[in-house]
Amino acid sequence: MFDLTILAAVANNVVDAANVAATAAANGAGEVANGAVAATANGVDAAGSGLKSEEFGFVPLIINGGWITRSIFITLAIMSAGSWYITLIKLFEQNKVMKQSLDGVRSFWAAGNPRDGAAKFEKNTAFRQLVDDTLKAEDEHGKLTDPVDQHEWITGSMQRSQGLINSKLSNGLSFLATVGSTSPFVGLLGTVIGIYTALITIGQSGDASIDKVAGPVGEALIMTALGLIVAVPAVIGYNWLQRRNKVIAERMNTFCNNLHAFMGSGGAVRPVSTGGSAASKPAPAKKA
Repeated sequence: MFDLTILAAVANNVVDAANVAATAAANGAGEVANGAVAATANGVDAAGSGLKSEEFGFVPLIINGGWITRSIFITLAIMSAGSWYITLIKLFEQNKVMKQSLDGVRSFWAAGNPRDGAAKFEKNTAFRQLVDDTLKAEDEHGKLTDPVDQHEWITGSMQRSQGLINSKLSNGLSFLATVGSTSPFVGLLGTVIGIYTALITIGQSGDASIDKVAGPVGEALIMTALGLIVAVPAVIGYNWLQRRNKVIAERMNTFCNNLHAFMGSGGAVRPVSTGGSAASKPAPAKKA
């Protein structure tokens, strides 16, 4: 028979070896699990950082803002495009009239008489209309049945022509004034709606930490910035174009006064700086 002591010792050794193996296996499994968890956490952090970088901004605001935010953005875009279009168109018209007030007027006074000078202006232009209306008023004065002073008749015709031209030059400026005064409030409305939506979303999530609040609220403020971006050029354009219209009106008034004096004096009175030589005598204007 085997010795029971020897058998007990062998059994103890086997048990110890099994415990050592189990401990090593558990340690290895733990290390693998820890590595997997760390890798997963790193991946989640990386993915979360990537989502945060793309979650907030102008494009996500328009895409995820709902139909109200998109409608406000489209409204601001239309207001901006309209204000820039009107500013450029009116600037082109004003440049054309200002060129006539310098080069055209100089060529007009260098001509022999107002009828020849009218041909120096292009057709359907501001200063050509002033001359044509004045000559027409002079021709029609003799057809009046009631006695009206020629001076008053021609002056009234000139004033009507200037009023029509000034009205045409002012077309569209009211739109610029409207855009400049209302677009900041339109943008502010978008900001209020954006903050309201963000707060509802935060309340539903139950997480009111600063990193959850700052992003949506800051994103909503983009609409206020858009409103200011639309308003500032509109206000600057309106004031600039208004000032140029005043300059044009002053030049037209001066030209009309000189033309009236020239026609009323039979050509004896003319502007000092006309570009013509002193020796050349203009033909007398036609008297009614």
